[in-house]
Amino acid sequence: MSVSAAERRLRASGVGHVRAAEPMARHTTFRIGGPADIFVSCDTFADLSEALRVLDEEGVEWMTVGKGSNLLVDDEGYRGAVIELGREFKKHRVDGTRVKAGAGCILAYVVGDAFSRGLAGMEFAVGVPGTLGGALAMNAGSRDAWIGDVTESVTLYVPGTGLERMPGSDIAWGYRSSGLPDRGVIVEAVLRLERADQEVIRARMEESLTRRKRTQPLGMPSAGSVFKNPVGDSAGRLIEAAGLKGARRGGAMVSDVHANFIVNTGGATANDVLRLMLDMKMTVKDRYGIELTPEVRLLGTFDSA
Repeated sequence: MSVSAAERRLRASGVGHVRAAEPMARHTTFRIGGPADIFVSCDTFADLSEALRVLDEEGVEWMTVGKGSNLLVDDEGYRGAVIELGREFKKHRVDGTRVKAGAGCILAYVVGDAFSRGLAGMEFAVGVPGTLGGALAMNAGSRDAWIGDVTESVTLYVPGTGLERMPGSDIAWGYRSSGLPDRGVIVEAVLRLERADQEVIRARMEESLTRRKRTQPLGMPSAGSVFKNPVGDSAGRLIEAAGLKGARRGGAMVSDVHANFIVNTGGATANDVLRLMLDMKMTVKDRYGIELTPEVRLLGTFDSA
């Protein structure tokens, strides 16, 4: 692997914006994370194609990130390249009841624009942080609705192949999963919405946002739900029943609002968060015999919780 050679080639090619040793704490909602060897913001499809070609030729590991809303990055950073989708991937347009949007679009903007046009189907996503691409990757949703429900198609960039369009019906939507990141880089999607009375949409959005504010620690840095809900139960319920609300490791704390959230109370490290995740996982396993599976993605050299 030649990180230095990859960086030189990327800069020479004029691909997007290239930064070395970029602190990932700037790019995660946890506000935690050491430096990525290379950070590349790709503004166009050509930028993305060239960046991935160079990285693959130099043998440099890479991954894409949106707003880092479910990401925990090692304190030592990431020995590879982080790809961010820039300008061209942050655009969206509305045609009738269909919304065509780049994967870099902030999900809140798409939700707000749909509401302004009297289009229903995205109310569940109000208050959900991150980008459309991130939401598609993990099939973001609520108890009753998921983004997969309104996805007509997704376009991927497959290194060495090019663009590939997948109908929504061909995607393996599941609980907090879609399988899309394993197939390529999500670059665009078409969402199929429906017309509805704006006041009805507003009421649904307000109900969803009120529930989030009541049940989630929205005012503190976190990465959303730490663990996936086991079948037939709630990770938050199990963690709370185990008496772990308010438990701490350094600057990381199990939220006293929702036990399936870890919040950064100030100065938390990735190691603090990981140790607290292990505490939660082991305590629930010991008391209830249930193995919790992390929903937060780990980036770096540490072992998965």
